[in-house]
Amino acid sequence: MSTSVTLDVSRRRPFADGIAFGEIGAFERLDGVARFTIDPHAPGDVHIVDLDKAPQNADGLVEYSADFSIIKPVEMSKANGRIFFDYGNRGNMRAIQFFNDAPASNDPIAAAHAGNGYLMRRGYVVANCAWQGDLWPGDGRMTMNLPVATDDDTPISGLVRSEFIVAAPGQACMPLSGRASTRCHPTVSLDTATARLTRRRYPEDEREEISPDRWSFARIEGGVGLDNQGAETAIVPSDCHILLPEGFETGWIYEIVYTGRDPLVMNLGHAAVRDFVSFLKNGEKDAAGTPNPLGGGMEKAYAWGRSQTGRCIRDMIHQGFNADIEGKRVFDGVLPHVSGGGLMWLNHRFACGVSAAGQQYEDHENIADRFPFSYAESTDHITGKRDAILKRPESDPLVLHTQTGTEYWQRHGSLVHTDTEGNDLDQPDTVRVFLWSSSQHFADPNQMTPSRGVCQQNNNIVKTSMFFRGMLDAMDAWATDGTPPPDSRIPKRSDGTLVTAEEWHKQFPALPGVNRPSGPNGLPAYDFGPDADRGFLTKQPPEIGNGSYTVLVPAVDADGNDIAGVRAPMVQAPLGTYTGWNLRDRGQGEGYMHEFTGSYVPLPETDSVRRSTADPRRSIVERYGDNGGYTKAVVAAAKQLVADRLMLEEDVERVEALSKDWGRPLHDVRL
Repeated sequence: MSTSVTLDVSRRRPFADGIAFGEIGAFERLDGVARFTIDPHAPGDVHIVDLDKAPQNADGLVEYSADFSIIKPVEMSKANGRIFFDYGNRGNMRAIQFFNDAPASNDPIAAAHAGNGYLMRRGYVVANCAWQGDLWPGDGRMTMNLPVATDDDTPISGLVRSEFIVAAPGQACMPLSGRASTRCHPTVSLDTATARLTRRRYPEDEREEISPDRWSFARIEGGVGLDNQGAETAIVPSDCHILLPEGFETGWIYEIVYTGRDPLVMNLGHAAVRDFVSFLKNGEKDAAGTPNPLGGGMEKAYAWGRSQTGRCIRDMIHQGFNADIEGKRVFDGVLPHVSGGGLMWLNHRFACGVSAAGQQYEDHENIADRFPFSYAESTDHITGKRDAILKRPESDPLVLHTQTGTEYWQRHGSLVHTDTEGNDLDQPDTVRVFLWSSSQHFADPNQMTPSRGVCQQNNNIVKTSMFFRGMLDAMDAWATDGTPPPDSRIPKRSDGTLVTAEEWHKQFPALPGVNRPSGPNGLPAYDFGPDADRGFLTKQPPEIGNGSYTVLVPAVDADGNDIAGVRAPMVQAPLGTYTGWNLRDRGQGEGYMHEFTGSYVPLPETDSVRRSTADPRRSIVERYGDNGGYTKAVVAAAKQLVADRLMLEEDVERVEALSKDWGRPLHDVRL
């Protein structure tokens, strides 16, 4: 065998205090470490960058390991025969939070962590396995132990680029990775003259170099002194930190390019997920002879990931990891959410797995979004290359791709279903794509009040978690008995619902006190050097190449809400304008879109308010009369979504409850 898996279970506990979930009964949680071996010469894995440079054991195999967690029925005979794999976002468990409307937790174990119990009532085995190898332990994150690549035992070094933006004043020290949770690539020299630290106000501005004598490779260490000296700090040289004594200015984009060392073989994350899920699905005993905790013979396996891990799912499929070492399909269906047009970029030397995808302001030059963007085959009009994410029919899964308004503005989401010049692109029969209209990238199912942060408007508050449950039920029916899911619901050029920034500006209403984005996050062709396709980036920062990709946005109605897509009840019966974008406030990169944040702009409550503010939108009272009228409109929208198989009947009651008293305090209605 070219790969092997051993599961070391270290803890077994009752889940949700042992309560029974209908006919499925009680659940339990298993935690431990999955230990893997992989043959660096296996045909399916030789493309993994630097795998041939990883240490090998006596059998010529590479060893690595990953944390795992399994939440399963105590009596597996009552399970539904399906694995639901949660691609943990930056090591954090997410699936139960979003599918069960549960509180966020990296240690879901109590009854409250089961939320509404949806996944358990359906009988799913919820499995997690770490895939991101550069995370530090902490906050309950799932981590990996990956090998360091060397050149005949000599450390490998090369250019590394990192970017960070601070939101609050007083910060003077940052990890070289840009994030406290993430392992950096240590600098080979503490001499700041060997590196370049710059800052710029906006991504397109010229970089201002910060002279080497103003900063150091160092960290601040604090503690309590002796002899009544109180708190004290020390400046300690560090090959993993940068210290700017004057402090980083809020909202500015800081970038460091330096020579780092010790790259991890990051693409083993895909191999770990492949081999872990394949074993749970098909294996009888692991490499140590221990029985499969699920008993083997699971009928189906589905994967869900959001944002970073939605990209990870797409990248895993594109690289061919959805076929195990015996050629069997690993995931029968996948549900990538809010990935936009991105892929991961794990398969390169000095990869940073936690790195965010490129946005208009933050991480603008990251390489996450690159051709192919779509599941369908198309041609890159800049390079002439033809490719697709789905290109292996024997192992490719069914796909339900979902995205919000934010992905069209920040994450090049239109390229999922257009060619690179913005023309509608038909998707394979095995794919459905859905825009969750006028919602934002991160929609907390339990958010109670709006928040603003460093943005000009309150964040988008549209509730969409009911769609997760509808999508999974649709996927299971599709994979099990061939029942087709609902047709894709996306904006299109052909019907005028997918438009250019110029067209959108003519449509969006002139709302009092609301500034608009200039347009969506653009995507030029970046040049990372001649060996970038092989995983070696030699230009840091990258150069802008010839040409750019066409990025389009959803057309909007008179309220400023997306016309096309799947409208949540709150959007179909609006109390405000809900957008996928929100602009940074003064001193924080004013005028550029902020990360993945959308906006909520309340409607005028009465005609008097509408007149006094010159608001072009109809008032709340004119639309609904009273709260009973609003609830009636919301429930009608919910029932239509049920009829369209986009939402479950059980969620109508939840939607109705949320509409009471005008949806306050989530909505800012003052009548």
